[in-house]
Amino acid sequence: MRKLTCDACGHVNPQGTSICSECGKPLQIDSNDIESNKSLLNMRYDGSAVRSKTHNKSIVDKIWNFFSSVKIGVTLIVITLIASAVGTILPQEMYIPPNVQPADHYKDEYGIFGQIYYQLGFHNLYSSWWYMILIALIGISIFIVSIDRGVPLYRALTNQKPTRHESFLKRQKLFSETDFVSQDDQENIIFSLKKHRYKVREENGHILAEKGRFSRWGPYVNHLGLIIFLFGSLLRFIPFMHIDDFVWIREGDTVVIPKTDGEYYVKNENFILETYDEEDERFSEAIKNKGMVASNYQTDVVIYKSTGTQLIGQDPDLAEIKQGSIRVNHPIKFDGYALYQSSYQQNEFSSISFKIHKAEDKDEKALANFTVDLTKPQSLYELENGYRVEIDQYFPEYFLDEGVPRSKSKYPRNPAFVFFVYPPNQGEPEISFAGIGRNVSSGEGNEYKVGLTGFEMRDVTGLSVKRDYTLPILGLGAAIFMIGVIQGMYWQHRRIWLHPKGNGLMIAAHTNKNWYGLKNEFAKIIADTEINMVIDQEQEDD
Repeated sequence: MRKLTCDACGHVNPQGTSICSECGKPLQIDSNDIESNKSLLNMRYDGSAVRSKTHNKSIVDKIWNFFSSVKIGVTLIVITLIASAVGTILPQEMYIPPNVQPADHYKDEYGIFGQIYYQLGFHNLYSSWWYMILIALIGISIFIVSIDRGVPLYRALTNQKPTRHESFLKRQKLFSETDFVSQDDQENIIFSLKKHRYKVREENGHILAEKGRFSRWGPYVNHLGLIIFLFGSLLRFIPFMHIDDFVWIREGDTVVIPKTDGEYYVKNENFILETYDEEDERFSEAIKNKGMVASNYQTDVVIYKSTGTQLIGQDPDLAEIKQGSIRVNHPIKFDGYALYQSSYQQNEFSSISFKIHKAEDKDEKALANFTVDLTKPQSLYELENGYRVEIDQYFPEYFLDEGVPRSKSKYPRNPAFVFFVYPPNQGEPEISFAGIGRNVSSGEGNEYKVGLTGFEMRDVTGLSVKRDYTLPILGLGAAIFMIGVIQGMYWQHRRIWLHPKGNGLMIAAHTNKNWYGLKNEFAKIIADTEINMVIDQEQEDD
């Protein structure tokens, strides 16, 4: 690429450089403009060449320039924010009832809008492939922008020289020139600069006083924190790094903990629900309006770990590793996992007992009895006195859908059955429909009926299963980001150049922000000298 040669010092600079990196003289500017100080120097990156502003030929250059564009980065962030906002309009799939089909739930609950919402994938937005690509593109953009701007800034800041060309000084925002400066004043100003914690460097009588250079790296520290944070967010989609699942456990049952590859099991020993006393004045109004108000619900559990290889059809060999109580916001933790109390279902049917009796018997004397275990109902029951009962249809949560019996879920909350009853020595069955509060013989002239004799109920607890190895990464990214915010917000990079000219002195000052503070500080520095105060040339031009 074309090089730019400084006519003052002969240093060769790459294309795109606006200030000579050796002497500081402005490049590619008309000499009359320099002498008249018509415009101030652009001190961003100290005039160093930025790659995205100078390279635009190869496909690599075009890709680099695309991602290094601030407009592209802001556009990606805006698109991601809009998508994230749309994802909060309706509940995500993880927050809908676990016993319903997502497609049916969004259509039934929210109509055509819910159906479109589901079809577009917004029900699982934050784990969708295109949302992950947006996050990755933002990270790539931040990384490339940091390299594109950070490298020139690093070169400029590490190559600062006390000796600067006069045109460099005259085109700074703050500038002053004093015709005569005594030796005492020169010594006093250097002493005062050091007193104000400036780092002073001298070269052939030229002085560069500098402090707060580290604040220039605040935005890049922000970028580093954001990249780490976004990287941690992407890791949440790896099952090993992040688990967020849900499991229902009935009292007395032992089930495998989801997403543990059959390694861990949990047993529900007991579920406890405690409510506020309606006589308590603090809660009486709420209880009156809403009924029962839970003060505590907890699950007493035992955690097991599989100790060997489980064969198909064989119960696993389990070893107890922990037991305790799970309450709201008080999980039980083990081996990187945590179980949280999230939901409960009271009074779920566990078994129902029936009897067979003569249809015309007013006393309903039992001829045979049988009990259906609702967790594992058998298809055929061989009874005493030669009776047999076959379950033709089972509706765990029975309801009528336009006259057709159906089940809302697979959980036995309102169980109902269609039975085939085989009397002794008869090959043709009689059909009966039985459940909680219903007992119907669907065949005319049936000799036998099925009646309910009793039932057992138990509580069901809902536990959230969580494991998150990404939290330290997210925390580290957030901490680094905040360090960058503080670093760039509360400190400024201030520089003061002293350029001897005969018996006089030229002074220029620059800061990346807070010019008012720099001017006040400079006034204190020269307070005991005869040196002229710097003038804000930008305001003077206006």
